[in-house]
Formats: sequence, C-alpha cells, structure tokens
Amino acid sequence: MPRSRPVAAVSSTPAAAGPATTPAPRSTPTLAEVDHLVGLQSQVPTTPYPGLWSRLEGFRTDHLANRFDDRSVTRIAVMRGTVHLVTADDALELPGVLRPLLESGVRVGSVHAKALVGTDLGDVAAAAQDLLAEAPLTSTDLGRLLGERWPDVHPQHLAYTARCYLPLVQVTPRGVWGASGPGTTTTWTTADAWFGRPSRSLRDPDERFEALVRLVRRYLAAFGPATVMDAQRWSGLTGLRDVVGHLRPELTTFTGPDGKELLDLPGAPRPGADAPAPLALVAEFDNLVLGHADRTRVVDDVRRKAITTVNGQVPGTVLVDGYVAATWKVRRSGSRPATSPGAVAQLDVTPLGHTFTPAQRAALEERGGELLRFVAPEATEHVVAVGAG
Repeated sequence: MPRSRPVAAVSSTPAAAGPATTPAPRSTPTLAEVDHLVGLQSQVPTTPYPGLWSRLEGFRTDHLANRFDDRSVTRIAVMRGTVHLVTADDALELPGVLRPLLESGVRVGSVHAKALVGTDLGDVAAAAQDLLAEAPLTSTDLGRLLGERWPDVHPQHLAYTARCYLPLVQVTPRGVWGASGPGTTTTWTTADAWFGRPSRSLRDPDERFEALVRLVRRYLAAFGPATVMDAQRWSGLTGLRDVVGHLRPELTTFTGPDGKELLDLPGAPRPGADAPAPLALVAEFDNLVLGHADRTRVVDDVRRKAITTVNGQVPGTVLVDGYVAATWKVRRSGSRPATSPGAVAQLDVTPLGHTFTPAQRAALEERGGELLRFVAPEATEHVVAVGAG
C-alpha cells in the first residue's frame, strides 16, 4: 500500500532519507486506510476528514461518517496521549499497549499528578468504570460524580484520571461531519461498552511485547523508513530498542545523511530520491508532519517553529517536492458559515519563505479548489488566496 512517508533513494548502496512523499490520492477503502495509518490524530474532531481526503480518491465525508455510525471507527486517546481516529480493533488494543504513556499523564510532573497525591488512582478508575457502565457521561458529569467520593480533589483531575486509566471513547455524534448541537459535547464511555467486546488489558508482559512488535511493524509500514527514535516520537513510548531488536531480522536497513540507521520493511515502496512528489495539502496535526523525531525530512527547523504555536496547534500545510512550503486555512467570507448556501469559502495559503512557480501555483489553485469543494460544497464561490512568499 502506498505510504505517506519519508522516502529513501533506491540504489545498491545504503540509501539516504529523502523528503516526505504523499502519493496521489488512491482507491483504498476508508476503513483500510485508517487501519494502515494506525489512526489519524483527531484532537480537532474534523481533521481526519481532510486527512483522508488528501490520501483517498473520491473520498466523501459520508465515507467516514458512516464508519462512525456502524462503530467500525472511533476517537480515543492513544499515541502521544492525544485523541486519534482509530479502528474498533485498535481502540480495543492500543490503550493497553500504550498504558505506561497514558497513565504517566496523571503520575509524572503534571498539574494533575500534583493534585492527585495521596489518591488511589486505581480506585478512581474503577469507580469511573462503574459509572460509565450505567451510561455515557460528559467529562464534566463524570468528574462531578467522582467528586462525590473524592470531595477534596477537583473533578477535572478525577475525570482526567479516568481518561488516562481507562480506554474511553468519545461517543457520536461528536466526530461525525456536520454534527452540531446536543450530543456533540465530549462524552465518554468505555471501549468495551461501545463495541460490545472486551478490550485487551495486555497486563501479561509477553502479550504486551508482541503487541509492541505489531505496533512498530505497522508504524514502519505507514511511515518508514524511520529510526528507533522516530517510532518513539510517533508513539510517545520509550524503550523500543528491544522491540526493534526483535524485529531486526525481518527489516531492511539504510544509512541516513546524518549517519543514523533507518529501518524499513523489506519490499516496501521506496521511490527514488529524484522521483517527483506531487504538491499536497496535508491536514492539521497530520502524522506525516508529526510522526518523526527528525522532522527535517519534512520541514526545516525554521519553518517547524513557524507552524507550531505555543499551545501546540499545527496548521494544515502545503508540501512542495515533499517539504513544507506553506500553511493553509479555510475561512468564510461574509456573514454566513462557509458551509451555508450563498457563502464564500476561501483557502488562505501563507507561504513560508517559498515562492511558488507558475506551475506550482496552478497545481495549488486546482488542488485547493478541490479541498474547498470538499469541506464547503454548499458555498457558492470557492477562492484560493495565496499570500506573498
């Protein structure tokens, strides 16, 4: 399957990592792509939609919305402790694989950890599970109910403990394209309750190690070639060298331009260093940009600082020849929402020290217009506005 990934030059000698390549949109079922990517970051509920649009030919919003409806996908905190859109199978396994990372959110150095000193976090999690077995609850309501038992702890910290210790999915309609009003407030239930089958706790060390091996193999399938540190940055875990050591006999290795070892699956597609990378519009928070420790293969340090805000927001980006060249944002003009009939939907493109050639600009305007028609089909006008380089 094509990959959104740093590429390596194919030669008889160890290859150097090249820029990121985003294949032209291809015909792949939505669920298969979500599985292939091991999810898409989704702290903003709508970001997976343009993320999948950029990868899949003919993708429509209902292709994902329907998967929410049949509960084959959901949104849950997993890699890096952030909310991702994942398949049902991953929602039932990944929290167990990532438990040390997730539980550290209330154990190590956070404002939550300080407020929870002396509190039995396992008891809080068990009480939360009992409450959620009765009905889904908003984080506010869950914290309030837990506060009846732990009145000396702020409800926010109690609810966050449940988020870190339990596989909590965000129930629909939150995450469904176009949903608004009642029901779209973050509301949790357990993955077990939502899918009607048990999650994998992976308390057995051997079972968890096998799951880690699967996770790293899948990461390389989606984003390789990569270093051990890349896999750790993407997942949020540490100590993956033993896992990679177990996988090593089945991996192909390369040497990057910085001398670091790059790992990949044998037979994985590796376009040559001179292979053209089509201009691509990459969604906010996309793991193509966030999924490596060495992000210079996608964005240089100066531009990386320009696209990462103080509160961790990462905008949509424009890739030219595999590198971040600009950011993009959809906004509305006039008094109506961009999705309302009669509104003007505009794609604001802000170059990051890059001057688009006429051919690049034409490709950007064409692809940008397609994105606008995807996110705002009811708008009467779609405008791509490119700022000065």
